[in-house]
Amino acid sequence: MNTEQTLLARSDSNCELCSSESNLSVYGLPPNSDNSAEQSVIVCDTCLDQIEHPENIDANHWRCLNDSMWTPIPAVQVIAWRQLKHLSGQVWAQDLLELLYLDDETQIWAAAAKTAEAEAESSAIDSNGTVLNAGDSVTLIKDLDVKGAGFTAKRGTVVKSIVLTDNPEHIEGRVNGTPIVLLTKFLKKSN
Repeated sequence: MNTEQTLLARSDSNCELCSSESNLSVYGLPPNSDNSAEQSVIVCDTCLDQIEHPENIDANHWRCLNDSMWTPIPAVQVIAWRQLKHLSGQVWAQDLLELLYLDDETQIWAAAAKTAEAEAESSAIDSNGTVLNAGDSVTLIKDLDVKGAGFTAKRGTVVKSIVLTDNPEHIEGRVNGTPIVLLTKFLKKSN
């Protein structure tokens, strides 16, 4: 039996979050889903859209978690916790979140998505979306006027041994022996 068939059998062909019977699909829980039934849920299009696009969230739709959060299935508990956490500005969601009990392993799994999001948001990313680390070398993809130093850093210049800053959009490096701050959107990681 494949994952979808297993989930449909487990859920009695209903969305595991809101119990809808229509337009069901498999959703693997980020950040590290292996798309197995243990790390996935079966959800309707409405739930899926609101999970993947939190800006479209309809808080009242998620009142269904009042029932589904009590499941013994860890993957469903994780989604319930994450959605309630996202809706914690709503009094009813905060109340449900306080009632929801997760064992230690499930709690770590539920919080893992927030940790991964925070790491991605706090990471310096080059113009191609590659994560930059301290000590990496980068190449300028645009000529940049260096204010206060009186020269232009030319496209193609390699900056070695970069230093990360508190701002993920800035790195520090040396160009022509001068320490400068560079915007990551004008850089690409060198191999």
